[in-house]
Amino acid sequence: MSAVFLLLLVSTANISAEKGLPRREPRRLSCVRCCGPSEQPISIISSRYTRMSSDPAYSVPKVQPTIDITILKGEKGEMGEKGYPGAVGKEGERGLRGFNGRKGQKGQPGPQGHSCKQLYAAFSVGRRKPLHSSDYFQHVTFDTEFVNLYKHFNMFSGKFFCYVAGIYYFSLNVHTWNFKETYLHLMKNEKEVAILYAQPSDRSIMQSQSLMLDLQEGEEVWVRMFKRERENAIYSEESDVYIIFNGHLIKPAVE
Repeated sequence: MSAVFLLLLVSTANISAEKGLPRREPRRLSCVRCCGPSEQPISIISSRYTRMSSDPAYSVPKVQPTIDITILKGEKGEMGEKGYPGAVGKEGERGLRGFNGRKGQKGQPGPQGHSCKQLYAAFSVGRRKPLHSSDYFQHVTFDTEFVNLYKHFNMFSGKFFCYVAGIYYFSLNVHTWNFKETYLHLMKNEKEVAILYAQPSDRSIMQSQSLMLDLQEGEEVWVRMFKRERENAIYSEESDVYIIFNGHLIKPAVE
């Protein structure tokens, strides 16, 4: 019975095909996304990738390539030509003073001097300020230096110090003051060896004194004022020099 039923079904299908009846296609199901009109549908592949990347179990591993630099590094090149010097910069501020250095070693003794070498000593000093004697003895100092060879004349003390023994020539020139006495001593150590004197007058004049002295090493020559009953003074000006003291070596004791 069942076999007869199957035969009837097959024959019915063949008759329908022979008569040109249209064959019904199988119905396909389509997915419909319930979303708004402005939202674009997401493809199945991109949605799957997003789901897999957000899940740690399906995350894609990051690949970090490693490059061996020694393979890519070339040989060292030759040094290039020296460039032009740059512009000079601004001068910096002066730094702090450094520490004192260590004391150096004692130097070697110098060569022996020549027996025929000539020795020298000379000075010429002046005073631009006038001077009144206020004490019984008053030291005369000088403020202008014309010649002071080897600094044998001490400008602070106003004395010539003998470093080279021998015969010396000294001269003293002063300007007197009107109606005032002028009285000076030319001193060797603590003893007066010459006097320069001028009486009071209604006119001022130039007075001078000179002499030669035989000095030993270490002796001093200087000038002092001597005050008596009258007023003693010597005149000079800032614009000019009226008081001058000179000295020089004529013949050293050892040649």
